[in-house]
Amino acid sequence: MRQDQVEPDQRRSARVCAGAGEIASGPVLFDAVLLDRDGTLIEDVPYNGDPDKVRPVPGARAALDRLRAAGLRLAVVTNQSGLARGLFTEAQMRAVHARVEQLLGTFDAWLVCPHDDGDGCGCRKPAPGLVHAAARELGTVPSRCVLVGDIGRDMVAASAAGASAILVPTPVTRPQEVAAAPQVAPDLPAAVAAILRRQAAVDPGARPARTRPGGRAGTVLVVRADSAGDVLVTGPGIRAVAADAERVVLLCGPRGRAAADLLPGIDEVIEHRLPWIDPAPDPVDPVDLAALTARLAAVGADEAVVFTSYHQSPLPLALLLRLAGVRRVSAISDDYPGSLLDVRHRVPAGVPEPERALSLAAAAGFALAADDGPVLRLRPAPAPPPEVGAPGYVVLHPGSAAQARGCPPELAARIARALAAAGHRVVVTGDPGERELTAWVAGDVAVDLGGRTSLAGLAATVAAAAAVVVGNTGPAHLAAAHGVPVVSLFAPTVPFGQWGPWRVPTVRLGDAEAPCRDTRAARCPVPGHPCLSGVRPGQVLDALRLLGVTPPAPSAPTVARATGVPAEASVGGSGR
Repeated sequence: MRQDQVEPDQRRSARVCAGAGEIASGPVLFDAVLLDRDGTLIEDVPYNGDPDKVRPVPGARAALDRLRAAGLRLAVVTNQSGLARGLFTEAQMRAVHARVEQLLGTFDAWLVCPHDDGDGCGCRKPAPGLVHAAARELGTVPSRCVLVGDIGRDMVAASAAGASAILVPTPVTRPQEVAAAPQVAPDLPAAVAAILRRQAAVDPGARPARTRPGGRAGTVLVVRADSAGDVLVTGPGIRAVAADAERVVLLCGPRGRAAADLLPGIDEVIEHRLPWIDPAPDPVDPVDLAALTARLAAVGADEAVVFTSYHQSPLPLALLLRLAGVRRVSAISDDYPGSLLDVRHRVPAGVPEPERALSLAAAAGFALAADDGPVLRLRPAPAPPPEVGAPGYVVLHPGSAAQARGCPPELAARIARALAAAGHRVVVTGDPGERELTAWVAGDVAVDLGGRTSLAGLAATVAAAAAVVVGNTGPAHLAAAHGVPVVSLFAPTVPFGQWGPWRVPTVRLGDAEAPCRDTRAARCPVPGHPCLSGVRPGQVLDALRLLGVTPPAPSAPTVARATGVPAEASVGGSGR
C-alpha cells in the first residue's frame, strides 16, 4: 500500500503522537546523566563514612563540567547497604556526599538505596527504582537518561528502566559484565565524550543549516534494503528526512516491505532485491539492474540518503543513483567513495542502529521535527486478533529469520510452560514458515498465532502485550516502538548495544561471552546453541518481575506495568 494513500496526519513525523512516556520536545537524545558513586565518581572505599577518604577518579571534575556546560542535568544513583548494616550513619553518608560535591561540583539530585540485598526493596540496583526516581526528580523520563557505572548491576538497572548505559570497568568488574554491557568506555572522561558525541551526532544545531529554494527538500529517495527489523530501526532517520521533504520514496527489499508499510513519513515504496545486500542473492543480472536504474530515474529524486548496516557498502547503489541522475547522495562509508557520494558520513562502532540512521540524516541536513523525538514509531496499529483476549498477556516469539538469533525450540517450550504455570497468559507468535514451531511451543498452555497474522497484525498483538520475550529479531523492535518491555534472549553474534531494543525497558539474558560473539553468523556456528541454551525459564520470570510485569490476579485480566521490583541474583551482576 502506498503511504500517500493514508491520512496525512499518519504520514509526516511532525504530526505523529509521541510514544508512551516520551516527552516530545525535539531530537535531543539525553536530558540527564546518572552516575554511580563508588568506583565511577570516586575511588571505591568499602562502606565509607569518612569524608577524608573521598578520592575522585582521574579527570572526573573536568568531565562532569563538560556535561554541565552542555546543559545536561546530573544525578548520583547509588546503593549504600552500609546504612542497613549499621556500618555508617546517614549523617556520615551526607558528609561524604558533601565532600564529593566540594571536589566535583554540585549534582542536581542524589538518589540512595539504603537497603541490603535481602530487604526486598525496589530501589537497590539491579532493580530500576533508582533510575525511575532520578528521572522524576530531574523532570524527564528514563529513556532520555544515560547511566554511567562500573558493574553489571548498574547496566541492568538502566536497561530495565529503559535508559541508556555505559560501563566503565574497574578491577572489580567481572569479564561477563563487560561482555554484556551495551557500551563500554575505558574511564569516566571517555564515557562523557561518548555521551556528548552521540548527542551531537543527531543534533541539528551541530550541523550547518541547509539552504534550498522554499526552505524544504523536494523528492528524497531513502534506502534500506534489509529485513523487517532493519527497516524498523531506520524509522527515526526516515522521519527526519520526511520532516524536511515534500515527498519521500523508500527503496527496500522484499524482506523489509511489510515493515516499510508500518513507518510514518513514507509516501511511496519501491521494492527491489539488491544482490549486494540480500543474504540469498540471485546472480547479478544486467537487465535487472538496468530496469532498477530506470525506475530510480523515474522517481525524479533531488537527492538520496542511503541507509545501510555497519557491514554493508552503499557504493554499488550510489553508482546506480548517479547513473539515474540523482544529484546529491549521502551515505555512511568507510570505503573511499570517489565521486559517488556528496556526503560521506562515518559513525563509530557500536552506536545503536536508530541513532546511526539519525546521525546520517543529520549529516545530510535533515533533523526530526521539533515535536517529534528520537524513538521508534509506527503507524496506528489495528486491533489484535480476538483470540488473544484482553491486553496484558506475554508474547513469546521463539523464531527468527536468522536461526542463530532465535530461541532454541526446547527452551522456548519450557519458557511457555513456566510462564503459564506462574499465571501469565501467553501468546506465541511466528511467521508462516514457523507454524510447526509455534504450535509445539504453545502446546496446550498458550494461544498459538504462528503464521496467522500479517506484520501489522503482529504489531497490534505486541502493542497490547505486557511484555515480549524474543530474540534479536523484528518483534523486539515492534515492542520498542510501542513502549512494551522486552526480555531479550540475545545471541551475541552482533553487538547488543547496537541491535538490542532501543529506549524501552529491557532485560538481556544469554551468555554474552559465547564463542559466537561478533561472528554475524546467521546460523549458529557452535553445536548446541550455547549462548541461549543455558537460559533457565526461571530467569525469564525473574526478568519479568524486574520489569514490573506480574501475573494478573484472578479478578484482574490485565498486567500492570510497575517499576522497582527486585529480581533474583541470576538477573544482575555483582554489586555493593
